Amino acid sequence: MADRVVMAVDVGTGSARAGIFDAGGRMLARDSRPIVLNRPAPDHAEQDSEDIWRAVCAAARAARAESGLPAEAIAGISFDATCSLVALDKNDRPASVSTGGEERWNVVVWLDHRAVAEAQECTATGHRVLDFVGGTMSPEMEVPKLMWLKRHLPGRWRSTAGSSISPTS
Repeated sequence: MADRVVMAVDVGTGSARAGIFDAGGRMLARDSRPIVLNRPAPDHAEQDSEDIWRAVCAAARAARAESGLPAEAIAGISFDATCSLVALDKNDRPASVSTGGEERWNVVVWLDHRAVAEAQECTATGHRVLDFVGGTMSPEMEVPKLMWLKRHLPGRWRSTAGSSISPTS
């Protein structure tokens, strides 16, 4: 097919967006679907990975439909997403990270700052890996979030597929 297009998918904090673009970069169609954000406590921000995936799929399908092009016209798909921690159990099912008690919340969103103490602890090590992250570990990064989960929700930590790795305890 001569008129091939690309789909760009952007997964943000509040929505998943999909656009169809021609070879010149002109947007032919777009769609956006909301993503639910749970704030069960100060500095906590959680999402449901299945809700995110539903939003991505719905936005992608709607953008393709709006373009009027067949699926075969899409030459490639690019993804962009926030840096959030998704917890899955040993069977690749969602594993809750919520202190609020609801099982569906298995994503610690990038803006969640529950792991400030763990980030400070990482920074205090002076480890050379800090040279690659601006000299300071942020609570928005994954290592402090994993440390927090292991310390504060040990039962949930043990249920995750990642429990076989051992961030500082």
